[in-house]
Amino acid sequence: MNELEKNIVKWQSRASKRREDGVFIVEGTRMFTEVPAARLQTIVVSEDLFMRYPEMEEEVRRKREASHAGLRTVKPDVFRKLSDTQTPQGILAVVRITERTPEEVLSDGTGLYVILENLQDPGNLGTILRSCEAAGASGVIMNTGCADIWNPKVVRATMGAIFRVPFTIVPDLRDTVRMIHERGGECHAAHLRGAVPYDVPDYRGMSAFMIGNEGEGLTPELTALADRRIIIPMKGAVESLNAAMAATILLFEAARQRQ
Repeated sequence: MNELEKNIVKWQSRASKRREDGVFIVEGTRMFTEVPAARLQTIVVSEDLFMRYPEMEEEVRRKREASHAGLRTVKPDVFRKLSDTQTPQGILAVVRITERTPEEVLSDGTGLYVILENLQDPGNLGTILRSCEAAGASGVIMNTGCADIWNPKVVRATMGAIFRVPFTIVPDLRDTVRMIHERGGECHAAHLRGAVPYDVPDYRGMSAFMIGNEGEGLTPELTALADRRIIIPMKGAVESLNAAMAATILLFEAARQRQ
């Protein structure tokens, strides 16, 4: 393997390497079309890509002209070694990481936000970003205890929302809650011991839903800062919902109220 190929393998598997170099990997034909040209650094394609997906030849050409990104062509067996998927489509891109500050993400004074504390499942994290886009949310604030947002599994689960939904990563979410309160907003803790059904509060003003770890929920310290604890009433023997499913229900209730 050459130096680029070795780095791609590291960027696929090591969060620290992605952070150090300021890049992450986007893979697959659909996700490649979602990448903003300004953030493209290098495009890597398998020799058989254009034979399998003829339409990608024009897309790659267009993106290269707009971005001046480098293009590397490799043999299919080499591409399989670089890929993070079991059935690679034959295209991946090295994409520059861009980060926002909490102030930038919370700039919408009537916005709808999601606060994520120690969320560990990449699929949950990616799906929540996707749901945020679908519900018209203004942004996501997550702490450093969450899964790495640039993990290939997270990136795939966002279905491109990672490029469109503003997000920021902070060491202490308590500062974020205080910022929202200073702006006149409210924070609603999704909690199994919630006292208020989720469809009762008014979410038409600046609002944030706080979602915790899949197994432990929100920490007592963060929960204590919430304006209220809300719950999604459930029937049967089900005790809780998947974090992404719960977040989606809350987001779309807020979207319904805001129509």
